Amino acid sequence: MPIIVQLDIMLARRKVKSKDLAEHVGITEANMSLLKQGRVKGVRFDTLEKICDYLQCQPGDLLVYEPPVEPTQ
Repeated sequence: MPIIVQLDIMLARRKVKSKDLAEHVGITEANMSLLKQGRVKGVRFDTLEKICDYLQCQPGDLLVYEPPVEPTQ
């Protein structure tokens, strides 16, 4: 997938537990885990806003676009 979620990296940098972030954002720990793994189809802007507010970061700190690598022939 070309969009890479780097939430786990930001959590480590800020020394924040997923459980605490999930509680602040208002989502379950299971959903936070899925989000960290990049296994969600989308994220609501209000959820992203709460995450950025809590972690004092920008959306670009959490989401990175990596174009797919085309196989060489």
